[in-house]
Amino acid sequence: MPKKKKVRKIKVLKKSNFKKNKDKTKIKLKIPEKKTTGLGPDDKPEIKKIKKQPSEKRQYNLKDYVVYPKHGVGKITAVEKATVGEIDIQFYKIFIEKEKLTLTVPINQQSKLRPISSINQINKCISILKTKPKIKRTMWSRRAQEYDQKINSGKIYELAEVVKDLNKNTDIIADQSYSERQLFEKAYERLKSEFEAVLNINPDDVKKKMDKALGRTEVLQEA
Repeated sequence: MPKKKKVRKIKVLKKSNFKKNKDKTKIKLKIPEKKTTGLGPDDKPEIKKIKKQPSEKRQYNLKDYVVYPKHGVGKITAVEKATVGEIDIQFYKIFIEKEKLTLTVPINQQSKLRPISSINQINKCISILKTKPKIKRTMWSRRAQEYDQKINSGKIYELAEVVKDLNKNTDIIADQSYSERQLFEKAYERLKSEFEAVLNINPDDVKKKMDKALGRTEVLQEA
């Protein structure tokens, strides 16, 4: 009888020791998980700073083509310096051929300028011109303001969208109002001038390329 009691006591002690060991391992596993979560937020500000740095400044050279949003494509004819109130200011002189206008743009305000588009961007513009125009049912005065803002935005894709939306084929050309024609011609000539600067081909060939994308070949034949 006393031997059986001793055996039972030994089994109880072993179970309690096993539970204590399990609890210790659980505590050890929780500690490294808390340390790893504190690393994420520290990395985010560094990534944001790196993204902003490359687009801060750009340098243009003599004879470079640039786009000024409100006037279109121009050519840098000079890089000059002037002193205003004991402060030296460097600026670009840009000649806008279509408007016969010379602009003076300080280099520290060059955010208003952008380089001319790449060939890939021109090709994308051609694909935009081939798409169907979007018909909006809003009042013309509101649409005219939207079109004018897109023309003066300096963004070539928005410019191509205006040309595409205001384009009229032979069947509907008589229904186009005077203000519509003015906006279309403004956007068309501005887009055409950038095509000429990028593709470096004859202006007549550029016009044919654009008119073909717009489906205006019939308009040219009848004119």
